[in-house]
Amino acid sequence: MENANQDTFSTPFIFKTDWKTAFEDEEFIKVFSSDILENYIINKRWYGGKASTLKYIEVVDHFKITSKKNSYYGVLLEVNFKEAFYQHYFMPLAFMAEEELDTSTIIAPVKMGSQQGFLVDALHQEDFRKLLFENIVQSKVSKEFKLVFHKGTKFEDKEYKSSKFMGLEQSNTSIIYNDAFVLKIFRRIYVSTNPDYEISRFLTERMHFESSPAYTGSINLDLPEGNITLGLMQELVPNQGDAWKFMLEEVDGVFTNLKTKKIKIEKLPSIPLFKRLKINEIPPEIIDWVGLSLFLRIQTLAKRTAEMHIALGGDIHDTAFTPTTYNGDYTVWLKNRMLYQFQNRLNIIENSLHKLDGLALELAHQFMENKKLVRKHFVDFDWTKMKSERIRIHGDYHLGQILVNGDDFYLLDFEGEPESTIRDRKVKQPPLKDVAGLFRSFHYAIYATIFNNKDKYPFDQEQLFTAGEILFNYFVGVFLETYVEKAQNGNLNIGYNHEIDFLLKYCLIEKAVYELGYELNSRPRWAVIPLRGIQSIMGY
Repeated sequence: MENANQDTFSTPFIFKTDWKTAFEDEEFIKVFSSDILENYIINKRWYGGKASTLKYIEVVDHFKITSKKNSYYGVLLEVNFKEAFYQHYFMPLAFMAEEELDTSTIIAPVKMGSQQGFLVDALHQEDFRKLLFENIVQSKVSKEFKLVFHKGTKFEDKEYKSSKFMGLEQSNTSIIYNDAFVLKIFRRIYVSTNPDYEISRFLTERMHFESSPAYTGSINLDLPEGNITLGLMQELVPNQGDAWKFMLEEVDGVFTNLKTKKIKIEKLPSIPLFKRLKINEIPPEIIDWVGLSLFLRIQTLAKRTAEMHIALGGDIHDTAFTPTTYNGDYTVWLKNRMLYQFQNRLNIIENSLHKLDGLALELAHQFMENKKLVRKHFVDFDWTKMKSERIRIHGDYHLGQILVNGDDFYLLDFEGEPESTIRDRKVKQPPLKDVAGLFRSFHYAIYATIFNNKDKYPFDQEQLFTAGEILFNYFVGVFLETYVEKAQNGNLNIGYNHEIDFLLKYCLIEKAVYELGYELNSRPRWAVIPLRGIQSIMGY
């Protein structure tokens, strides 16, 4: 039902109730949540239940929000699945006559009472987007519906000028206002404050952290059972794209140099993983191959990452953010999570072996032969030996969550790991878990470059993999030297060398096992990347 012209001729759903009382009418709610919504929602980019079987949708709550022109509804949906779990979604809804439509994206043609028109996602109506902006400017609170708009201290615009959608619709919908702010509307919602809102507001208003888009406002529902974050507004920061794209271009240049500079891969000096290096300690052959500027950029990224962690662990008053030590409860939580995930990945590998060949199959067999060793690695976490502290972390830190701004970087998207529950995302963890996430992202960028350009470099795959592993260890070494020094100078307790290496190794394996499930399900050929990562860290 994407095209308005077609819809004009399709049969409208007819309701006795008019729009103003629609959500007090049982018949409307029943037809809306089954016949109308079920067909609409499964095709949306933000709908996260595509791999499961939809059982039924229920409207669990709604609120009304009115402009001078129209009434709109915010609808909270519970989507129930045959696999016995559910998800909650937020959907702003408008009813428009044909001449008022700002969009061709229509949910359904309807007749409400005597009025003919269309149900549409309200975000596609400019009047509604303007209404959200103005309510944030006024920090408006609706007592009747427990709807709280908040204006951040960094938000100085008073007047609505323009609004447009930002890029493709992903798991959330982002709107750019006045070419200066981005309002992210969360489609998937939780009966708990969204970590992205919580951390973004904390970093801006409590810690004055500069390397993240400033928090400028939010929309929350303050319900008796908990706070639901519906929207987060931040500054639109100048950027040249994300660090993933940047890194792919850089690494492509590095591999191209192998040919143009006639570099002999077998003569390149290598270093062990986690060996920390100052820039002036990098061998000249490596500088000649990679260039100095990429290492300087990695240093900057290490600084910003350490500053983010210093800020996240730097408040002694707000208990949601005070650093804490390791204990038995955390260890039980961690091991249960790890062993469950590990078993899940083993099942996926066993069921996916028929999809693999060549190196991927060889590495998968090696992984299966060494599964006891990997499992033991997860079980061997001994909290009594940990001297460092746990803090709130980014939780899903990779090159795609970082924007390039000239020679600098902005860090964003603090929502946490998509597979985790909202509660698990707020557990305080070692900051080195974020560092490990970024290292896995470096590893991915190197291997993705090899996979995507295999005809471009005149070397066989095994030679390129060897060069890639050498490059990866230098990236890690340069990053760690800067990160550790900066973190320790900022009084962030990340432990001593032995503990740092242990935690990094632990988190790297955790991350690679997590990635393995994703790759085997979506692009089995790429399973080489996490499998290779696990092999080189475990050393089997």
